[in-house]
Amino acid sequence: MGQVVILGVFVADTAYRAERMPRMGETILGNSFALGPGGKGSNQAVACARMGAETHMITRLGRDAFADMALKTWAEAGVTAHARQMEDTYTGAAYIFIEEATGDNAIIIAPGAAATISGADVDEHADLIAGASVFVTQLEQPLAAAHHALKLARQAGVATILNPAPAAALPDGMLALCDYVTPNETETEALTGIAVNSPGDAARACEALCAMGVGTPIITLGDKGAYLHGHGMVPAVDAGAVVETTGAGDAFNGGFAAALAGGASPAEAVRTGCATAGISVTRPGTAPSMPTRAEVEALMQKTPG
Repeated sequence: MGQVVILGVFVADTAYRAERMPRMGETILGNSFALGPGGKGSNQAVACARMGAETHMITRLGRDAFADMALKTWAEAGVTAHARQMEDTYTGAAYIFIEEATGDNAIIIAPGAAATISGADVDEHADLIAGASVFVTQLEQPLAAAHHALKLARQAGVATILNPAPAAALPDGMLALCDYVTPNETETEALTGIAVNSPGDAARACEALCAMGVGTPIITLGDKGAYLHGHGMVPAVDAGAVVETTGAGDAFNGGFAAALAGGASPAEAVRTGCATAGISVTRPGTAPSMPTRAEVEALMQKTPG
């Protein structure tokens, strides 16, 4: 399936389910609590490895129970970890509120050690990045590190994917280093100023992203699927009732990267990403919800596009 290198963040997800979000100063009773592995980069690495790609994760951790969780998660998924562990700070954590009736979520992230990822971490793994089929990063770690890594990958001729999440103002020229950018509707509007409420809006937003230098924009549209520039809508792949949408975007990016590294066309890779996300939302959690390659292929065969 090719080699994928991911620069990103691990956080321990602390997930609370309740009927609604509490108002400021209010305490309410929740319906359940779960602790598990998360972080966009880590989730994407798990999804990618379970899809069969040789997957490497570059990050920083503390030395604590959450770091142990990270290393165990990656080992079980088949991810090769390149994680500097730090004594003087903590491994990241995330507060996740999940609305019981819909599965929709709201998230606060405290990245801890991963907030100190630097260009030196990237340079330390320059040969690894240069030897990859695909390089992936997001915006949870410092922007300077992500920007530097994209430059190294581009110089080496590696296919580059930026998942611009969470939404942030980007340095000049960063988007021009990206063969693929994979924002959702909110992130697309933050980047382009275009609200995406229809395929026509997505097409206009993709044109705007291309004007900023992106090779091929892909706008993820939740249960509608994804809009691939130059191709059009790629419909979602229905795998059953939605349990939780947390991590769906990460599932998409991991599945997409793995398929692309394996030689799939962009359209085929987007469909693989949609199927990966479609299965993930039928399960609770983030990294634990990521499907295997066999599961994704079986779903795609059952629902041909």
